[in-house]
Order: sequence, then C-alpha cells, then structure tokens
Amino acid sequence: MKKIEAIIRKSKYRVVKEALHEVGVNFFSYWDVTGLGNEKEGHVYRGVSYSTSDIQRRHIAIVVNDDFEEITINAILKSAATGEVGDGKIFVSDVNEVYRIRTGEKGGDTLK
Repeated sequence: MKKIEAIIRKSKYRVVKEALHEVGVNFFSYWDVTGLGNEKEGHVYRGVSYSTSDIQRRHIAIVVNDDFEEITINAILKSAATGEVGDGKIFVSDVNEVYRIRTGEKGGDTLK
C-alpha cells in the first residue's frame, strides 16, 4: 500500500477532488496549510502592495493499494497543473499496514 500526499494550490482543490472521484478515489483527508516556497504571492492592503513568502496551499493525504498508485498520481498531476511555479508537490511513501477500527480487520481490503 502507498500513502500519497499532495500539496496543491487551494484554487485547484475542486478540480483535483473531481479528478480523484472520476478515477475511483472516494476517500481522502485534506487540510489547509501555509508554507514557504519559490513562489511569491503579492497582496494588496489598503492600496499598498507587498509580497510575502507565506503561501496558502491545501494538503491532501490518500492511502491506496499498490495497483492504484499510478492512477491516483496521474489524476493529481493532470488536474493540479497550471504550468506556473508553485503548482505543488506529490510525495509517495510505503504503508506497512492498515486497520479498520470498527471491525479490527487489517490489510488492503480495508481500503475498499
């Protein structure tokens, strides 16, 4: 099993969510994060513009069976890309075991 984590633009979240649903990923966790990166966002406050290196993003975490890894990654890559600096990153790591709390079951079938 794999854990796929993606940090994407908040403005692309809806498109990414729909792309994941289209390929059969119907459960994932997400939260809003702030980070530092190469992109600089400009802000205007009371007519004065300034830039900051604090960038608002959305972090998505998904656990999938190994055979679903590439499908999930491709859905995120295609839907989150704008071609500009700051589109985000995808991280993939191994998951040793998964347990369903309600029944105590373990293994890849708990992801279905």
